[in-house]
Amino acid sequence: MRYVVIMAGGSGTRLWPLSRQGTPKQLLPLIGGRSLLRLAFERSLASVPAEQIVVVTGAAYADQVAVQLPELPAENILGEPVGRDSLNAVAWAAAVLARRDPEAVIAQVTADHMIEPVAEFVATLGQAFTLAEADPSALVTLGVVPTSPHTGYGYLHRGDPMPGRPGAYAVREFAEKPPREVAEAYLASGEYWWNAGMFVWRAATVLEQVRLLLPATYEGVTALAAEPGRLDEIFPTLFKTSVDYAIMEPVSHGRGSAHVVAVGLAVEWKDVGGYASLAGVLAPDDAGNAVSGAVVSLDATGNVVVNADPTGLIGLVGVNDLVVVRTANVTLVVPLEQAERVKELVAEVAAQAGPRFA
Repeated sequence: MRYVVIMAGGSGTRLWPLSRQGTPKQLLPLIGGRSLLRLAFERSLASVPAEQIVVVTGAAYADQVAVQLPELPAENILGEPVGRDSLNAVAWAAAVLARRDPEAVIAQVTADHMIEPVAEFVATLGQAFTLAEADPSALVTLGVVPTSPHTGYGYLHRGDPMPGRPGAYAVREFAEKPPREVAEAYLASGEYWWNAGMFVWRAATVLEQVRLLLPATYEGVTALAAEPGRLDEIFPTLFKTSVDYAIMEPVSHGRGSAHVVAVGLAVEWKDVGGYASLAGVLAPDDAGNAVSGAVVSLDATGNVVVNADPTGLIGLVGVNDLVVVRTANVTLVVPLEQAERVKELVAEVAAQAGPRFA
């Protein structure tokens, strides 16, 4: 049977003060009053019913997830007591689903992206499901067809077409986030796709790779699936690493017992990780400011302005290319070109002003 696992962990510190310890970015109603998690869930419903969707999130957010996704069965919310990076979220969910259904085929998707058109995403996901069902040794990765030489994304190097699998390719290697000139070369070659961090595979297949490459992790997650009451004991001991480093890259180089297959995802794909990317999904005003909430501007353009305080108003006069954010107890002002430094600021806020504001 087909399943979708939505990865909904992380704190989203680059979107502080909107995203806070108690309300991470994936739960914020950023897009037309809906959260990124809700949008990911609705995309998933186009492929499988709600009872075949699992959300992996922080334990502290589990109640909020349940409120936002009332269709989701309670047992399908897996709350991590601590963050241990993506491999452990992947492996834990696979172990749980394999125990419920030994033939489970899983689409591993993210909850922090805007993807349009949804119909194209659903069609590509269906193609990837079919590949994984037909080839038990395949780890299928979705590669977003790039539209620019983006330096903030990882890449995968597409290899030869897979015989008898239209639209599917071998993967030569995974590449880290490149400098500008390298990204331009990738784009010009036509051989590289953005690494979307979304995968489709049989639960049994990915678990076998975990067993071969990280046996202690395999023992831990299979024990968790058998004895959920040991979550707080076992999960914090799991080796912290990403699924790319632990599984996808080694398997693409011939380790393990599987092989990596890539399919192209020709969509508009936006990682809403910071204010520059958020600007691309907010409605612009007449002066070219990306605006959310009560905002009035005069001779101001190119700003990203978010007012999350329903009792207040933000006014701008004669300023350009700023990020201005207001919440009930924090105001942020930063040049848009330095918005990535907000993550640094959060560490200083925690140190100087305490956790109340972080």
